[in-house]
Amino acid sequence: MAQEAAEDAGPTALDAMFTANNIWMMLSAGLVFIMHLGFGTLESGLTRSKNTVNILFKNTYIVCLGILTYALCGFNIMYPGDFNGYFAFPGFGLPLPENGLTPDYASVGYTYWTDFLFQAMFAATCATIVSGAVAERIKLSSFMIFSFFYVTFIYTIAGSWKWGGGWLDEKGFYDFAGSTLVHSVGGWGALAGVILLGPRKGKYVDGEMRPIPGHSMPLAMIGVFLLWLGWFGFNGGSVLSADPALTSLTLVTTCIAAAAGGLASMFT
Repeated sequence: MAQEAAEDAGPTALDAMFTANNIWMMLSAGLVFIMHLGFGTLESGLTRSKNTVNILFKNTYIVCLGILTYALCGFNIMYPGDFNGYFAFPGFGLPLPENGLTPDYASVGYTYWTDFLFQAMFAATCATIVSGAVAERIKLSSFMIFSFFYVTFIYTIAGSWKWGGGWLDEKGFYDFAGSTLVHSVGGWGALAGVILLGPRKGKYVDGEMRPIPGHSMPLAMIGVFLLWLGWFGFNGGSVLSADPALTSLTLVTTCIAAAAGGLASMFT
């Protein structure tokens, strides 16, 4: 809507919209980046203090690994161009297209670098979903190996099926803000992990379940609100433009959903 109006208004309006889109998406990428601090504090606060360093290391490792592997090959795997709909690998690195810094790259939406930065934050986030599920269950070395393959291949290949124009996209599949490609894929990875690893040590003694309380509710609460803040960027940036109507609707929906989810958790 905003893009069509800008096109009717002329080049100056197009340039303004292009700039606004890029600024909003880069700010959104920063908000998604902050979510990793939220994941780390929430996860460490809800587990035993002896595992805090392990958990914080895992979350830092995921961010570093995710960004580097996405730059090395993940971005190209997810967006390979014309391919068979299932898998393609056009090469390593980040080759800047001829129109990569112009409005022509994404229909007045954003530049190639803005696209990469925002998507790299998503790539770093996907393995964090699994991290929370396997907290206090998995060896650090095993998680590091798993994260490499998950972020580099599983997430990017699944993402290419829709966002890269693959077979899901051809069938009309719709995914906004990674509801399936990030969260569902991460959830399946988490489910596989807990099935393979089993319960935490000390959770069941002589057949009876024993509670394992977290060591710091203040840390957990800080994590909750950092994640709430980050979701404004995660979902709002997924509009892929600074369109006021769509972005404001997305932010309101996100905020209401977070409030409802929080209230529901208090009484269940």
